[in-house]
Amino acid sequence: MKKILIIGSGIAGLSCAISCAERNMEVTLVSPFPSERSQSVLAAGGINAVTDSHEAGDSIESHIRDTLSGGCGIAGENAVRGLCESAPEIIAWLKKLGTVFTTEPDGSVSKRAFGGQSHKRTCYCGASTGKQIVTALVMEARRYEELGRIKRRLWMDFYSALIQGGVCRGAVFYNEAIGQPEAITADSVVIATGGQNALFGTTTGSTQCDGYAAGKLFMQGVALKNLEFIQYHPTTIQTGQKRMLISEAVRGEGGRLYYVDEQSGNRVYFMEEQFGQRGNLMPRDVVSRCMEETGKDVFLDITFLGKEKIWKKLPEVVDLCQKYRGIDISKQSIPVSPSVHFFMGGIAVKNNHETNIRNLYAIGECASIYHGANRLGGNSLLAAIYGGKVVAASMEKSEPDRAESDFSAEVREAAERLRSLKGSQSQYPVKYIRDMLAETMREHLGIVRSAEKLQKGIDDVSFYLSVADKIHYDRSELAYFGYSLPGILTLAKATLICAQSREESRGAHFRSDYPTAKDEKKAATIITYGNGSYQTYLDTEGKYEN
Repeated sequence: MKKILIIGSGIAGLSCAISCAERNMEVTLVSPFPSERSQSVLAAGGINAVTDSHEAGDSIESHIRDTLSGGCGIAGENAVRGLCESAPEIIAWLKKLGTVFTTEPDGSVSKRAFGGQSHKRTCYCGASTGKQIVTALVMEARRYEELGRIKRRLWMDFYSALIQGGVCRGAVFYNEAIGQPEAITADSVVIATGGQNALFGTTTGSTQCDGYAAGKLFMQGVALKNLEFIQYHPTTIQTGQKRMLISEAVRGEGGRLYYVDEQSGNRVYFMEEQFGQRGNLMPRDVVSRCMEETGKDVFLDITFLGKEKIWKKLPEVVDLCQKYRGIDISKQSIPVSPSVHFFMGGIAVKNNHETNIRNLYAIGECASIYHGANRLGGNSLLAAIYGGKVVAASMEKSEPDRAESDFSAEVREAAERLRSLKGSQSQYPVKYIRDMLAETMREHLGIVRSAEKLQKGIDDVSFYLSVADKIHYDRSELAYFGYSLPGILTLAKATLICAQSREESRGAHFRSDYPTAKDEKKAATIITYGNGSYQTYLDTEGKYEN
């Protein structure tokens, strides 16, 4: 029986674990916390699919075209086609597992409009789609746990991959329960660790998704891709601790963006003036950039729908605004602004989600494959589930490498590294450096970029890296925060270098000094690392699908 190690237990990891168990593989599902605490539960809007009850004129081909168009020409058509063609079957599978979708009177799954799409095709569960899907997948995973095909390991933090001769044979983890490193070997390893929110500090996502796994793997020889493409969601509100997402569902139900003209006092519906009736549902990069260009405080209005319809369609948004800002959205407009929301870039993978390291795969937001230069709302949950199924099918067919290896040296190295970190606090505590990094990234890798800003960001992160190995963490802190810092910083520098190397504007990457797209740059950015050196190139040959 093949042994599979899956790192990360959100929707992507759960989908893969269940799909592997269905194929009679033995899965070890490792994460630092339960699935119910994963970022996946925050996904509010929905999941895209052209089902039998689709809107008149819609089709799978239309879904494919919208996805490729939203990706601004650098998403691989083969990968996108597989994603969109599998969507109806995935919705049926989720319903079978018990996902409670919102339905129409005839029993068909309800659809809502999302940005960048030509038709209503986003299936949803109120405004808690991610939570509903996680619940259904957790219950199915537990069934396989009972059968002995899935084994969960909680409170385990990724430390490094076990790579020998270009083949991944497992990973080393920091076991929080015993305070020691531990190696887990497997025939194949799947990374499902989410995006890179901690690079920017305050985002719409969980800072538990910090990008360390991608950064460490990068340092171990794994290629990364399209790091410059970072999606800013246009409608978020500030709360005490983080940015809270105002779901695109609000604009899908008719919500209108506006600012107030200072002279006349009148509302200016700037998106509609520029793009017509569907202006509020332009792709997220376009809306965010237009909001930035106004230089004004922007508001989102949905009061005209009436209290009854708002409560029926958007109850979670009603509760969120009332609880965190005291706003009654049936009577008041919502003050909104863009915030980092999703990372199109990540680990470079082929169509079967395998990396440049044999038997090492990546799925979900940590992998760069389906979204190109900009992700359509509703495609991320679809990609997470589909990617897990694709990997399971690929691993079932792959030939396992049964070479016996002794990884005791790697475990001893990890233990020594952890011991060396302990001690009194240094001049630069870990939290201080991470806060400085977030400030640097927000300032120099924002919605609008320039060569000058990007170079300043690279210089700042280079300094943080120069002191990273001199930092000690306090004994009251988790060891993870100490050893993860160099990997996070290395990923941050790679991201800035990718943005610097793409001298054009495309999708979510906008350069004020190169404001137009260039045909010769219509390809994915690949970045590799070796001996402290970063190398970028454009994947014009399609070695890695996007």
